[in-house]
Amino acid sequence: MTEKNAISVDVISDVVCPWCFIGQRRLKKAISIAGDVEVTVRWRPFQLDPTIPPEGLDRKSYMVAKFGGEERLRQAHTRLLEAAADDDIAFALDKIERSPNTLDAHRVIRWAGGVDLNQQDRVVAGLFSAYFEKGRDLGDAGVLIDVAREAGMDASIVETLIATDADRDAVREEIATAQRMGITGVPCFLLEGKYAVVGAQDAPMLADAMQRVAKAKAEGALETAAG
Repeated sequence: MTEKNAISVDVISDVVCPWCFIGQRRLKKAISIAGDVEVTVRWRPFQLDPTIPPEGLDRKSYMVAKFGGEERLRQAHTRLLEAAADDDIAFALDKIERSPNTLDAHRVIRWAGGVDLNQQDRVVAGLFSAYFEKGRDLGDAGVLIDVAREAGMDASIVETLIATDADRDAVREEIATAQRMGITGVPCFLLEGKYAVVGAQDAPMLADAMQRVAKAKAEGALETAAG
């Protein structure tokens, strides 16, 4: 595998975004069908609602208010479940009791990425599953520590760091950077830092985008294409 056959994908997402969970599963499929393209994935933070307090909010009340009524929320959930029918996700939305502030979850993701990107990917997958399939509260430090441990992180280090303000400002600045780039919705897949694929696109579409960018990179055409 040559360096020119390798591309980077920065995934800007929030762990309480169900479409980001779908996007994570589809990205994994896309990488498997992208042929000889070597893909390095890094997860970047975004907060759909940074105003949620640290203790979180009652999810049902929050979501009903957000969608403008129980019927609209039900319709949104129906569309979500239909869209994810082939993505091997056991959504258990009724189990979720709290809508959390996700800043601490993003801190854990950041720490995982500082050690090993494969570990970071496991943490992200674990957080999605904990929230959407098990209904666990991602605003609870104990839950975050458990997920980190299960993903292979040193739980004692996570437990120590999460009780501090470590990397809070760094995560907020990353989110601000994404907003300055014009990113308002997630997931957003940023290929080679230049080409954005927005939304939980189908795996073949993502694979095609990665192959096209890899080909352009191999031909030295990325700067020309970006211009």
